[in-house]
Amino acid sequence: MSKTLKSPPSVYEIAAWTLTALALFLVLKFHLLPAVIAGLFVFELVHIITPHIARRFPTKKPSNRAKLWAVGILVTIIVGLLAFASAALTAFLRSDAGSVTVLLAKMAQILDDSRKVLPIWLLEHLPADASTFKAQAADWLRSHADELQVVGKEAGRATAHVLIGMVVGGLVAVRDATQKDSYKPFARALATRGEMFGDAFRRIVFAQLRISAINTVFTGIYLAIVLPMFGVHLPLVKTMIAITFLVGLIPVLGNLISNTMIVIISLSQSLMVAVASLVYLVVIHKLEYFLNARIVGGQIRANAWELLIAMLLMEAIFGIAGIIAAPIYYAYIKSELRARDLV
Repeated sequence: MSKTLKSPPSVYEIAAWTLTALALFLVLKFHLLPAVIAGLFVFELVHIITPHIARRFPTKKPSNRAKLWAVGILVTIIVGLLAFASAALTAFLRSDAGSVTVLLAKMAQILDDSRKVLPIWLLEHLPADASTFKAQAADWLRSHADELQVVGKEAGRATAHVLIGMVVGGLVAVRDATQKDSYKPFARALATRGEMFGDAFRRIVFAQLRISAINTVFTGIYLAIVLPMFGVHLPLVKTMIAITFLVGLIPVLGNLISNTMIVIISLSQSLMVAVASLVYLVVIHKLEYFLNARIVGGQIRANAWELLIAMLLMEAIFGIAGIIAAPIYYAYIKSELRARDLV
């Protein structure tokens, strides 16, 4: 973190702030968030790995050309692996074994079959039957069709944006690693905004990746090991584990989505299994609160309620994309405010 700035902002900084704010707004307005996240992910990953490679293969006469080749190969490997992982995950979720459609249909049927054993006060908040559940889900998907860019005809466009974003992020990483900083005043101010936003992205996204991975491991242990030890075999376990990791990338809200899904699927066995699943997940997430506070809260010095408010406001304005972008944008804004000694 750069040292605190207390002098009045220059005209270059004011112009850079204005342009950055406009760019961040347009990213959400024109649905470019997948490209930005993919590009920043590749860029930050290259910057994290490059120093380790440099230390492992030191040279007395560093050459820009050699460095260019090294970083270029690294970028190619990273982009290739990310593209392969994305394609593999998409193929799994579209297959019969991991289909989200099959999961939703199963949840609807379980809710319908479980109405006889659930308490009356809970039934009042559930759909009347499986058909109603499916109709409500279909209505929700239709009302959010513009926001769910990975559904239907938008899937190809979103995939293209992600691939282009990764390539652009890789090219910028190559340029940044092999050329010296020779910016003019305005370009320097704008580059500083980019560095601060990239730093906010790295702190939030990589921290959330660690949290989601830990949450997925504990959830996977429960679904694939603990329950089978007691003779309980839930359907679509692999799908639930994959979805738990994906939605876990969304702070706070992701846990609510995955927990609801697992508890409903647990009802297919019995009400006691559903209660046991709920208790296990609540205990695990209570323990994770300390981890979240240490990883995310410590990174941006923000409490859970701050992130929730930011997510609510961004969702109201930009929809689902706003929820995903809110923690990153909020971390960047706090970085700017701290740099001016305002918070």
